[in-house]
Amino acid sequence: MTAAGHAAGLTPPQGLAYGLMGLPLAFVALPLYVVLPHHYASEFGVPLASLGLLLLAVRAADAVADPLIGLGVDRLLGAPRRARLLAAGLAAGLLALAFQALFFPAVSGQTALLVWCGAALVGCYAAYSGLSVLHHAWGARLGGDAAQRARVVSWREGAALVGVIVASVLPGTLGLQVASLVLAAALVAGLLGWAAAPSPPPARSNTPPSHPWAPWREPRFRRLLGVYLLNGVASALPATLVLFFIRDRLQWPEGEPVLLGLYFAAAALSLPLWVRVVARIGLAPGWALGMALSILAFVGAVALGPGDGLWFAAVCVASGAALGADLCVPPALLAGLLRDSPAQDEGVAFGWWNAATKLNLALAAGLALPLLQALGYQPGHTGGSGGLALSLVYAALPCALKALALLALWRLWIRKEHPR
Repeated sequence: MTAAGHAAGLTPPQGLAYGLMGLPLAFVALPLYVVLPHHYASEFGVPLASLGLLLLAVRAADAVADPLIGLGVDRLLGAPRRARLLAAGLAAGLLALAFQALFFPAVSGQTALLVWCGAALVGCYAAYSGLSVLHHAWGARLGGDAAQRARVVSWREGAALVGVIVASVLPGTLGLQVASLVLAAALVAGLLGWAAAPSPPPARSNTPPSHPWAPWREPRFRRLLGVYLLNGVASALPATLVLFFIRDRLQWPEGEPVLLGLYFAAAALSLPLWVRVVARIGLAPGWALGMALSILAFVGAVALGPGDGLWFAAVCVASGAALGADLCVPPALLAGLLRDSPAQDEGVAFGWWNAATKLNLALAAGLALPLLQALGYQPGHTGGSGGLALSLVYAALPCALKALALLALWRLWIRKEHPR
């Protein structure tokens, strides 16, 4: 079966089997990138500036390793199916253990906590990267046209959004220990599903994977990654600060699970709509539409304050629906670019893609947390200039960056790919 035929023939049970690993990967991502900064700041008293610099350093160092992991994934995809699944199982086990250690440190004192946090994060990120790059590259090799690639991505991202919804509610209601156990169970389920999923079609040639810098030779890859980076930083800033905003700006900590759940549920429900939009207007125009809707939906959060929880719920629903485009379109664009490439280097390309995602989050933490501290904001304090600074960094700055990303998408991709 050809790559296109393989993707076209992906039945719902097969799509679910492939996509199921997206659930634990997304489940673990939300505590790592959203809950962790607030947890270490509020529970252990780690200063925001120190925590932000640690997260910047560890995430940036981890991002450097992702292309090398991608190179290994390309070689692994040429190995027997059993070897691929064994590697996935080992990475899943490491991820479950490192996650438990991260949120339940066995040390005390700010220096020891920072060292422990850094070491546990290294384990989490390495395991997460191995699983994530292998999962994405596997899906990219299933191939297909634009709508089919978006459909494959939607199975993965749909499962991921279920994971995010659960992760947004579970820690705040049943605690992080239960969340850790649920993560382990979800990883087991994801591995079982993966074992039943279709394998990618045979390699297009016997040419071995090249080297970690191979994708950068392609101008289209560089342009697409540049847009993805700029848009990703715009999304990572509010993800890093959302708990601070809900608790200190809105002063509605009990609404946290509902608000996060609404946001990610709206994103999940929007995915079928975005697949239809892509089929009608194309991938890149669909992404541009999603960016524009995100700006319109989110800019109103700047003016919100205590007592505006219901208004913020509406912002969460609208911006969550726009998020669906960010989730399903960029990986489908990359898969299409790789389909046209003579090399068999999906793993390396998605390694850089994964690195870009982590760099976005590293920049967001390294920029936002020290900036807020410099502007006078302190966690738990709701008044004064610190509250206004939180609103501006949480909402206004991301909207400005998103507008720049929309402009970059038009100039670097849409106009170049479809010149008049």
